[in-house]
Amino acid sequence: MESLNERVLEAVSYIRTRVSCDPDIGIILGSGLGDLAYKIIDPVEISYADIPYFKSSTVAGHEGKLIFGKIYGKDVVAMKGRLHYYEGYSMEDITFPLRVLTILGVSKLIVTNAAGAINKKFKVGDMMLITDHLNMSGDSPLIGRNCDVFGTRFPSMNNVYSTRLRSIMKDTASKLKINFQEGVYAFMPGPQYETKAEVKMLSLLGADAVGMSTVPEVIVSAHSGVEVLGISCITNATGAEDVSHEEVLAAVSQTTEILTSLVIEFINRL
Repeated sequence: MESLNERVLEAVSYIRTRVSCDPDIGIILGSGLGDLAYKIIDPVEISYADIPYFKSSTVAGHEGKLIFGKIYGKDVVAMKGRLHYYEGYSMEDITFPLRVLTILGVSKLIVTNAAGAINKKFKVGDMMLITDHLNMSGDSPLIGRNCDVFGTRFPSMNNVYSTRLRSIMKDTASKLKINFQEGVYAFMPGPQYETKAEVKMLSLLGADAVGMSTVPEVIVSAHSGVEVLGISCITNATGAEDVSHEEVLAAVSQTTEILTSLVIEFINRL
């Protein structure tokens, strides 16, 4: 059986037959946030289904494509849609694309998601800059044999959401007169939404928002030395009411334009 590194290199080799750029900036577009991909200049799209060892997304709002191109003259690659643990994939499966992005040259990652509010001061339509996270899945993408090519066996997670990138994003938001919340993101495996008791537990643990993605991707990226910026779009007040995935996508659509402007200007200022 091929090692993780061998599989990553095979995927990278295929991608390089389709694109010649070396993207420095990666963007993960969460539920309903794919419109940002339309702002990429001279795009080259590659379906996940065409890339060796990539899995296909099964969730509405996650198209399943890598899009290469430029924003403000800078080489970028966007993941238009992500994979989730609750789809039945392993932690290695859902984070495999991040290993590939690292070898392609990505050193800075912007990760977005839709999340429910734990913090009672947050409202639907808010955006939260992630300062830290809670991994409530009971699993880690780093379990198993360590691949030294990517990083050390015991990586630090003390500054996993880059202080430098957060500072730049806050300056960017101030320039655009956009208000940002800040807080801790809790990762629950899903696919069910949280019970009221779970929401209370997360609040006591210090979470401000909760979702079903992001943390495995961030752990793997940090393991490889990638700087990470995380943004949550608040789509519902968790535990206060019943919510559907369709309602989440509808709530995200209200903030897509603002988030797109923020990320594009942020990239311009990097």
